[in-house]
Amino acid sequence: MLRRRSTLPSLVDEFFGDDIIRRFFDDTESVTVPSVNIKEGKDDYSIEVAAPGFDKKDFKVEMNNNVLEISSEKEVKDESKDEKVMRREFRYSSFKRSFVLPDTADTDKIKASYKDGILNIVIPKKEEAKEKPVRQIAIS
Repeated sequence: MLRRRSTLPSLVDEFFGDDIIRRFFDDTESVTVPSVNIKEGKDDYSIEVAAPGFDKKDFKVEMNNNVLEISSEKEVKDESKDEKVMRREFRYSSFKRSFVLPDTADTDKIKASYKDGILNIVIPKKEEAKEKPVRQIAIS
């Protein structure tokens, strides 16, 4: 049991710790990628994506061959008019994050919500992966 607990953080890091996109693109100055928090609870994993200024309709969350893909593409149009000058600015915000999920994740029951600038994704664990309580075994 102690051995399992000592290796658990490294397993979680192995599954969640590396963003697939960063494996291919190392130029982080030209790409804006929102920060994430990844947590493991007793019954589930959760991913929190910091994305203020977005609406829930701006996100797309998909499962593709045991890879969770979170993406967003948003276009903002600002227009100001003056008597002599007209100015129009287009801004595009987009990102894509991908995470390989562990085999212990129940990918059919993933839920996502967006509130106060945080996209929260809850990934339940399969029943067999949940930690069992200590039980006494009777000696006969």
